Amino acid sequence: MLKEKINGQIKKAMKAEDKLRLETLRSIRAAIIEFDKSGVGREMNEEDEIKLLTSLAKKRKDSIEQFSKAGRTDLAEKEKRELEILSEFLPKQLTENEIKEFISGVIQQTGAVDLRDIGKVMGLTMKELKGKADGKLVQELVKSALQKNE
Repeated sequence: MLKEKINGQIKKAMKAEDKLRLETLRSIRAAIIEFDKSGVGREMNEEDEIKLLTSLAKKRKDSIEQFSKAGRTDLAEKEKRELEILSEFLPKQLTENEIKEFISGVIQQTGAVDLRDIGKVMGLTMKELKGKADGKLVQELVKSALQKNE
């Protein structure tokens, strides 16, 4: 379970006096506690864990983009390091080529022919690749693949 893994990593980070890692791990633990308090009424499962970590990673990516645009490279670098720590707990991310191969299989499976079918393709693709691929990248690749078919 993620909660136990995070608590163990927090202890290690405290002993190593790694402030950034400790701060990042504590933010993950805080998100887990929020989930527990949300009243879902059940233990966090693997899908919930991936969803939570993906959400935290997306926030870091957005912050990196905003800080970079504002010329705050110091803050962008901090967010990048936090994202690297978060990524340790996420499933291995697929390469762009692996995503393209998966998308072409979904296109064949659904019989999608143009951009009007983007919803069908995106729905099936994201259902299978949740946590394994960035949604923004998947959307770009699906659009590109469907435009080639037109």
